[in-house]
Amino acid sequence: MSDRGQFTQWLQDTIFTPLEDKKMPVMEHLVELQVRLTRAVIIVGILFVGTFFFADQLVQWLRVPLQNAFIPGKLEWVPTDLPAIPFVFLAPAEALWQNVKVAGLFALVLSTPYVLWEVWQFVVPGLHVHERRFVGPFVLISTVAFYAGILFSFFFVLPFALNFLVSYGVNAGFIPQISIEAYVGFALWFLLVFGVIFEVPLAITLMAKIGWVDAPFLKKYRKWAFLGAFIFAALLTPTPDPFNQCLMALPMYVFYEVGIVSAGFFGKKRKPAEAQAEAAAPTKTGMVPTMAPKPAMAAESEYVGVPQGRPR
Repeated sequence: MSDRGQFTQWLQDTIFTPLEDKKMPVMEHLVELQVRLTRAVIIVGILFVGTFFFADQLVQWLRVPLQNAFIPGKLEWVPTDLPAIPFVFLAPAEALWQNVKVAGLFALVLSTPYVLWEVWQFVVPGLHVHERRFVGPFVLISTVAFYAGILFSFFFVLPFALNFLVSYGVNAGFIPQISIEAYVGFALWFLLVFGVIFEVPLAITLMAKIGWVDAPFLKKYRKWAFLGAFIFAALLTPTPDPFNQCLMALPMYVFYEVGIVSAGFFGKKRKPAEAQAEAAAPTKTGMVPTMAPKPAMAAESEYVGVPQGRPR
């Protein structure tokens, strides 16, 4: 037996088979859900306590993209031409609340793999074997894609957006002075949105795998996807300017195109009989006679319409 076959058999024997026919009453399902939610909340709480002690350092890291640009070739940050920008807080508890917000978000992001594992353990008994083999890699890849979107936004998108927006205000003659609440909210929202944007190809692949969409269907609605990307970007951007809207809409549409390619490779394959039936359906329903209409003096025995009533 090959190594791949041995690994598949090991997964079947150790993970999938013990979960077969694991049936529980509704109350036991609710109790299990409560237990797993409690575990997830405890883990998030423990991570929150840890991240709150480093909240000041995390906020300092969030400030890095404001006056620095990341150079991929050198793998380092270099200062930009922007002047020093002071941060202010406009309410007594604003600084503390921003630390709590940053610590809580980082705790949620760090605990994502464990939360997904608890969700997997709860739903897997109700799935078929082939569904379990598919959902497991899907959860893993979705987690990696979400982290990749956050990192891409932090190193490339956020510095570019902040440099453009602040430079525009400075060139217009304004003095930059940013509230800590406004900046933290802007940065965190950008990171989260790009984490979600990186999930678009995976979501399209999942829908294609289920059979809801396919590559020809997605190609047909390209222009609507382009319009929808800008509409969603207008709703998601923390500022109303078209620059940030384009920064979110264009990657969203690019990932839509990536999803088309992925749907073509991994989409649900239709059976030949279904494809032939679908191809033949328009021909049957849309068949139009090619012969000219018969004259009014045609023979009475010729069929001219649906008979009304029973013949006497």
